[in-house]
Amino acid sequence: MFDSAYLALLLDGPLQSWGFASRFQRRTTGMHPTKSGVLGLICAAMGLGKRSPEENELLPKLAELRMTTIAIPRIVEADSIPLPVLRLEDYHTVLDTRRASGGMNTDAVITRRQYLLDARFGVILEGDWQLLEKVAAALQDPRWGVWLGRKSCIPAEPIHRGLFSSGVESQRALISEAPLDAFTNVSDVERFEEGTDSLNDRPVSFGDGTSSGPDKRQFVPRRIRLQPGGVRTD
Repeated sequence: MFDSAYLALLLDGPLQSWGFASRFQRRTTGMHPTKSGVLGLICAAMGLGKRSPEENELLPKLAELRMTTIAIPRIVEADSIPLPVLRLEDYHTVLDTRRASGGMNTDAVITRRQYLLDARFGVILEGDWQLLEKVAAALQDPRWGVWLGRKSCIPAEPIHRGLFSSGVESQRALISEAPLDAFTNVSDVERFEEGTDSLNDRPVSFGDGTSSGPDKRQFVPRRIRLQPGGVRTD
């Protein structure tokens, strides 16, 4: 048995939404999956209730997994041209929202929500073999529904793509023999100077859905490195 494993996931759907800076009426999406979004999907597959003892035990371990996301273009077979990933902005009217002061708003509020169209992502999670075995099993037979950032964003294909003993094997499951640096990718880094940006998307607790109080959602910064596709650094 290997100490470390690499779990390959494919996130493919007509709509995706990966919020990382959403506040009040405006719910934006990043152009790559967030760690909180991917781990939330995994927690749903494993049936971990928010603030449950099981989530309290497993979420810190899941957050330690090293994550790499790969933007995989959707190709139109007729002319072999990749489709551009577009942002769609929709709006909803919502009741019982919370004001900036902390009080409740009794009037209907319009919220603007963004989605990605025609996006496909590969995700590689690296870490403890036994933990990733449990994650892989849950994704193949999820206890609860899984979605790509929001409940309206349903996967178009099976998410689980294999558990491997090497990073090369996990990449091949997603991008075949193509080199990783041919695709735009985002990866966790250990040292600050290795990164290009920081995102506040590493979950400490998914909370109970409230924005305040002891059971609120909590996140801490994650240092990442963005590598544009086709740019070699060697």
